[in-house]
Amino acid sequence: MPPQKKPDTSGYQAFKKALAAGEPGKLYVLHGEESYLRDHYLSKLKELILSGGMGTFNLHELAAKEMSPRALEQAVDCLPMMGERTLVLVTDYDLFKAGEKDRESYGRIFAQLPDYCCVVFVYDLIPYKGDARTKLAAALKEYGTVVHFVRQDQKNLVDWVRRRFRALEKDIDTKLALEFIFLCGDLMTNLAGEIEKVGAYAKGARITREDIDAVATPQLDAVVYGMTDAIGAGKFDRALAVLGELYQMQEAPIRILWSLSRQVRQLYSARLALESGRGTSYVAQLWGLKPYPSEKLMGMARRFSLPWCRRAAIRCGEIDLAMKSTGQEPQGLLTGLVLELAAPV
Repeated sequence: MPPQKKPDTSGYQAFKKALAAGEPGKLYVLHGEESYLRDHYLSKLKELILSGGMGTFNLHELAAKEMSPRALEQAVDCLPMMGERTLVLVTDYDLFKAGEKDRESYGRIFAQLPDYCCVVFVYDLIPYKGDARTKLAAALKEYGTVVHFVRQDQKNLVDWVRRRFRALEKDIDTKLALEFIFLCGDLMTNLAGEIEKVGAYAKGARITREDIDAVATPQLDAVVYGMTDAIGAGKFDRALAVLGELYQMQEAPIRILWSLSRQVRQLYSARLALESGRGTSYVAQLWGLKPYPSEKLMGMARRFSLPWCRRAAIRCGEIDLAMKSTGQEPQGLLTGLVLELAAPV
């Protein structure tokens, strides 16, 4: 598997810079999995453009089912009322799935946007899949900015988590913040809710691991990591107990197996990296991981042999196939797999 490429964030940086200067452009496409940041900066854009008592009259929203070149032209042609600019907001409309004639019309509209208008396409429930070979993509690049909101890097995310806790008059140290992110995932929308829960529960001024364990909802990958870690430590009863907890939470066996299989493949690659003298940074680049989970992965890989990793990867694939094709009971197949993995090689 080739190393994962870093996503292009130049549009994101340009968007932030324009908002900070109070000079937003005329055309934006906002997309990406970090919806918290998207909504945050979209709110800032609205504050800048829709200022004054008549601000809402200068907001023109178009749903995907209403969208057409004619509808967009009509919205763009609306002059601002008691303000300098208008904002046209189009939600979940797939520009690149429009017919060729419509795409040509959109490109023409983008080239002629008036200075008073800002058009924003927001991709929320559908993914953005631009086709760089098309004239429409060239028009977006020339006249607008495609803003990709990606998961934040480790340092920025830790700083943000600590600021959010401080806003609740709580403090969390950097190491525990890293563990909190590992446990709950690195998407800010989800983390914001978990921070509120932990902050409300914690009695002291400093957040403890006990506070987090008491009320935070761990993501599936973190729970499965705990199960695999228990196997590596020889705590087989604990590993089965974790699996039982997942069953009680009504997690589907196929979802648990998907997470376990991915983790086993990561372990296999980490073990191979150790065998060839490669370090944490190689595995992080290979899987697109942040430094902290990469370090945890390499630490776990040191406790498993290469034959175990190879066998585990093969058996995960075989059980996946069995679940999907044989009609055997999925929970029994998964439990049997975990028992197999607990056996030494």
